Amino acid sequence: MVYLIGAGPGDAGLLTVKAREILEAADVVIYDRLADEKILDYAPEACEKIYVGKAAGRHTLRQNEINSLLVEKGSANKIVVRLKGGDPFVFGRGGEEAIHLRENNLDFEIISGVTSAVAVPAYAGIPVTHRGVATSFAVVTGHEDPTKAESSIRWENLATAVDTLIFLMGIANLPKITAKLIEFGRDKKTPAAIIRCGTKSAQEVLITTLENAAADVEENQIAPPAIFVVGEVVNLREKLKWFDTKILFGKRILVTRTRAQVSKLSRQLENFGAEVVEFPTIKISAPSDNFKSLDAAIKNLRGFDWITFTSANGVEKFFERLKIFGLDARIFGGSKIAAIGSATAERLGNFGIVADLIPEEFRAEGLVDALKTQAAGKNFLLARAEIARDILPAALEKFGAHVTVAAAYKTQTAAENSAAIKNQLDAGEIDMVTFTSSSTVENFVAAVGAESLQGVKTAAIGPITAQALKNFGVEIDVVAQKFTIAGLVDAIKNFYEGEENV
Repeated sequence: MVYLIGAGPGDAGLLTVKAREILEAADVVIYDRLADEKILDYAPEACEKIYVGKAAGRHTLRQNEINSLLVEKGSANKIVVRLKGGDPFVFGRGGEEAIHLRENNLDFEIISGVTSAVAVPAYAGIPVTHRGVATSFAVVTGHEDPTKAESSIRWENLATAVDTLIFLMGIANLPKITAKLIEFGRDKKTPAAIIRCGTKSAQEVLITTLENAAADVEENQIAPPAIFVVGEVVNLREKLKWFDTKILFGKRILVTRTRAQVSKLSRQLENFGAEVVEFPTIKISAPSDNFKSLDAAIKNLRGFDWITFTSANGVEKFFERLKIFGLDARIFGGSKIAAIGSATAERLGNFGIVADLIPEEFRAEGLVDALKTQAAGKNFLLARAEIARDILPAALEKFGAHVTVAAAYKTQTAAENSAAIKNQLDAGEIDMVTFTSSSTVENFVAAVGAESLQGVKTAAIGPITAQALKNFGVEIDVVAQKFTIAGLVDAIKNFYEGEENV
């Protein structure tokens, strides 16, 4: 089956549920230039990804070659996704591709996408229709030169036929488009808007009039991709704008968490208007002893009075090993459970375990303070990363505990595309870099270099992570007071709110 899928206008959150489900099962993805390539991450790692994007004057493949490629891949008993920006049937040439597939006896499905013609004005606070203002709209290609001998656009009818006109991909032809509309009767004072990079944190909105639009675009150096909206609905922006008023709007924030964990932080930052660049610097793998110490502890689990978890990753790996031995939460028996913080406790809760103890301060020192009166003569199991600070086991032993440390996982450097990230940092294209552990700091520096953080804002999830940055001579701008993802996001918001109020 070949699926012609619309990827939406830019914001990856506008991808439909059905599109995501099909991408997750794809064998081949043939994709155009996408406003957010994070959408490709939904495809399996082994999926073949083929770029066939087009730009003005530069075609990776011509349309007939793309058609042939679809037939070739679709004939090979594979799930093929043809991924397009916006909607495949709104200036996406999806109809041509579908006809070609049908002519070659191949099945296809069309998965509609959110079109930029509606979504981009909406993100700018401009409805394409509005009671008492506009009851009709038209979507028009801006690629066609209005002055060519035989235009497929009936300008004499179009200019005044509908209340709202939306031109896609029309920046280059804007002087000719505006001239044609005025020539055939549209009032030159009609409100107009140019919206660049709509639905993304880089969105720019220029409010103008039909007669001034072309000159204003040139003066403000507005470059594609942008759409052109003409109509009285443009005046509603002042009352309806919402996206570009968010506290993190316009900020590009680099997230360095593991690939498995990156989405939670990214999503929260995006909810406040930030554009997130994901650069996982660590990956979680089996410890060097291949779980030998952890497996031995599990076999003797009933011999521990306290089982202590210092990260959500430790919880995840611990329960993976339990499952291998055919065990579940019942094995904990009379043991008490300690979690270093709320995120670790939440992950335990997903396995049906309620932590007996969570310190007020979410770090090893806080856990020591909470456990020191209960340590004497007790057996403690610490399931943690292979390389970690020894503060917790050393302090518990000082207070009379018997401590067994079991490596549940190992962190390794996983920095891909480090050269591209370094270029963005050096060019000043990143506003802030976030760090959620000492490991993310160390691996980031190993991949990109501490010098790339000079002149860039930095945010640390807590004092331990902040100290790791200081050890490399990096100035820290934000340190979360509550050592959680939510606490980090709050600290970043407060930082930028403070900047606004200066």
